Amino acid sequence: MRKVYYFLLIVLFGCISCEWQFTADDRIVKVDRYDRIQSLYLTTGDFSALQQMNTVYPMQTRTLIEDVLRIGKVDDQQINTKFLRFYQDSTLQALISEAEQQYASMDDINADFTKVFKYLREHIPGIEVPEVYAQIGSLDQSVIVGNGSIGICLDKYLGSDYPLYKNPLYGYSKSQLATMTRSYIVPDCVGFYLLSLYPMPQDRALSQQERDMHIGKIQWVINQAYGKHVFNTVYTRMVDRYMKSHNLTIDQMLRNNNYSEFRKTN
Repeated sequence: MRKVYYFLLIVLFGCISCEWQFTADDRIVKVDRYDRIQSLYLTTGDFSALQQMNTVYPMQTRTLIEDVLRIGKVDDQQINTKFLRFYQDSTLQALISEAEQQYASMDDINADFTKVFKYLREHIPGIEVPEVYAQIGSLDQSVIVGNGSIGICLDKYLGSDYPLYKNPLYGYSKSQLATMTRSYIVPDCVGFYLLSLYPMPQDRALSQQERDMHIGKIQWVINQAYGKHVFNTVYTRMVDRYMKSHNLTIDQMLRNNNYSEFRKTN
């Protein structure tokens, strides 16, 4: 009887271990919809929404006010009034409305984040999965990385044909417009996040080609995570040939900032 008990105990712990392993390997990455609370406050002045921004999302609110909008310090006594007035501009109100319509659902984006970070966790041991949240800025920045988080500015991803983007006032080029779409959210976010983990060398001045090579390494990793050519440049092709001729891990490749080695294989 005791043997049976021990056997059942082992099976039980084995099942729990399998469940833990499944949860760890298949962690779902879901965008936190901070933008919805932000939108509620900025369009209706709902005080409860403001309270939620300050109590549930203090880091996001500080980052938005101080780093994205740069309209003051979050502890300024008048900051809530400044914040609300800032977004009363008709252009920003239109951005809020459009963003909330286009991104009523982000299920596809959540699925892509989950897929890409699963790949990264399998190929870069120890990499942390950041908190990802959405917000609405003022056409200044697209992605904010810091404090273990990634903030997506939805106002920069409303589609290459969005009329406001074509206003000469903003000066977006055709190549920039091509990336201001829903499909570039995850590649951009992951790219900036990897760049924060594998920054360009600061101990020497880099040529433009070296900078492009560094970005090419990160874009190659994103291609691998997606299983398709999200980015197809001369530099991603250099990295592809380099990795096919060298037995290196992704971490080792990203840490190799001797950019001339990548050109030698071409």
